Amino acid sequence: MAGTATIPVATGANPTPTILVFDSGLGGLTVLEQVRRARPDAAYVYAADDAAFPYGRLDEAALVDRVLAVMDRLVALHRPDLVVIACNTASTLVLPALRQRFTIPLVGVVPPIKPAAEATRSRRISLLATPGTVARTYTHELIESYAAACAVTLVGAPNLAGFAEAELAGTPVDDARLSAEIAPCFSISDDGRRTDVVCLACTHYPLLLARFQALAPWPVLWIDPAPAIARRVTQLLGAPPRGMEHRAGSILGAFTGGAGLTEPLRASLALRDVTSVAVEAMPLGLQ
Repeated sequence: MAGTATIPVATGANPTPTILVFDSGLGGLTVLEQVRRARPDAAYVYAADDAAFPYGRLDEAALVDRVLAVMDRLVALHRPDLVVIACNTASTLVLPALRQRFTIPLVGVVPPIKPAAEATRSRRISLLATPGTVARTYTHELIESYAAACAVTLVGAPNLAGFAEAELAGTPVDDARLSAEIAPCFSISDDGRRTDVVCLACTHYPLLLARFQALAPWPVLWIDPAPAIARRVTQLLGAPPRGMEHRAGSILGAFTGGAGLTEPLRASLALRDVTSVAVEAMPLGLQ
């Protein structure tokens, strides 16, 4: 495993920074979209550790080792000015170790409990996440800090990330299976107050947002953390230079496995301007 990277910290001085957006799979595309709106002038690499997807099957020590090893290679290859860890699992577990290893700025994803607590009127909110994020101490501390006055329903959806991947690959699951995953988000208190805010605490989930909205038993506010991540990137790198506010180029996709790169998926990626795709082969277990 490589030692500490020596890439200098980005300060916003680079007029055309390179931003690397990293996820276990395709969920980080939702974050990439928002970050790219904030800095359309930047060069982008979208990196998916699909060889290890889903991260929920790895124990914590193995996950830390895996992400550090993959990031070592990605940083060496692409030399980004900033890295976005567009994965709740990796952000909550690996960011401290990543910050010890690399000197470049790293932006993680936080379950959007605080904005949900600020937005709710019924004081009933739900956190829709992977089972690992629901169980994590970090998540419960966020709830205690920001939503202690709310009734918070924790919904650990075991299949939604995979459903989102299937959606992009052109093989969507039926409504009944999707509805079963989100149904626990919707509850009514004894005095008639309904859940009115749902936190999307996995970056894969906004890929399915239109279907969530159609299947919900009543309208709710769905909170996506991606816009907040984009604002943080702008704070760190600055706004686009004058005249570059609308410039946007193609995006390089880097996959560690590539087994699921079907033609329908490549077409979906191209629609998001990921027009060049490379496989940086790194099988699970190879550090």
